[in-house]
Amino acid sequence: MTSAEHIDFYWRPGCPFCMFLERKLDRTGVPYRKLNIWEDEQHAAFVRSVADGNETVPTVLIGARALVNPGIDDVLATMRAETPELLPADSPS
Repeated sequence: MTSAEHIDFYWRPGCPFCMFLERKLDRTGVPYRKLNIWEDEQHAAFVRSVADGNETVPTVLIGARALVNPGIDDVLATMRAETPELLPADSPS
């Protein structure tokens, strides 16, 4: 489960989809913790467990929900449902 302070952002170096989502998270002010799946086998194992055995990134964990390769709109919608306290004050509703 996600911390009360941030969502978990699973990524790997060189992933353009990860870089794109990270820029969107930064622009919207979403608090997140980056977890590199190539540096920690537990992170990779988690991603495989929610991505049909694949190491598909970006994957984010929001509350108890994992999203595989989400867009920023999916992230914000899930945050509204799962962790509204983490939403930036000026995020679209």
